[in-house]
Amino acid sequence: MARALKTRVAILISGRGSNMVSLVEAAKAPDYPAEIVLVLSNRPDAGGLAHARAEGIPARAVDHKAFADRAGFDAALHAELEAAGIELVCLAGFMRIFTPGFVEAWAGRMLNIHPSLLPLFRGTHTHRQALDAGVRLHGCTVHYVVPELDAGPIVAQAAVPVRPGDDPDSLAARVIVQEHKLYPAALALVAGGQARLDGDRVLFAGDAAPADGALLSL
Repeated sequence: MARALKTRVAILISGRGSNMVSLVEAAKAPDYPAEIVLVLSNRPDAGGLAHARAEGIPARAVDHKAFADRAGFDAALHAELEAAGIELVCLAGFMRIFTPGFVEAWAGRMLNIHPSLLPLFRGTHTHRQALDAGVRLHGCTVHYVVPELDAGPIVAQAAVPVRPGDDPDSLAARVIVQEHKLYPAALALVAGGQARLDGDRVLFAGDAAPADGALLSL
C-alpha cells in the first residue's frame, strides 16, 4: 500500500526558531501528516537557519533589508515558497508584517502561533500585558493568518495558570513549554485534514458545528 503523501510545509523564522525545532522534531514521526521541506528567514543571522541545515532541511535567508518596500520583500518570499511547492506555511517567531496581497495569496494555508489566549493581548509584550490585566490564565494560540494582526480563526489553544509573583520572564518560560506541544499538534490537525478553515471559523472532523478551539491544557 502506497504511503499517503505528506503536506509540504515551510517554516518562516526571524531568530532561534524554538517553535521551528518542535515542528521539525514532530515531523520526524513516520505517521506525522506534514513534511518540513523549507525554512526561510528575513534575517541572514537567524540562529534557526543553522539548525534547519543540520537537520538536512533547505534553509535560506531572504533579507528584508535588501528590498525597498514590503511588497518587494513579500514577492521574493512568495517566489521562494512557490518554487519549493509549499502547501502550508507556519510562522514561528517571524517578526514581519505582511502586505494584504501576500496574506490573501496564502489565505487558508498559513498558520501562526501567538503567545496569548487570543483574542486577548494581541501584538507584542503579551506576557506583560497579561500581568498588567490581572488575568489568572494565560497561554498561546495557533491560528490562521488574516490581514488583521493576530485576528485569524483559532485552531487550538493551550493555557497555563498565572502564579503569584510571576514576572514576564517566568510566565513566558511556562507558556513556551506549551507552545512547543501545541504547534505540532495543531499543524497535524490541519495537515491531516482534521481541521479546516470555513469562512471565519475552523471546522473539525466529526463535529456537527464549527468550533474555535481545541487542545486546552493546564
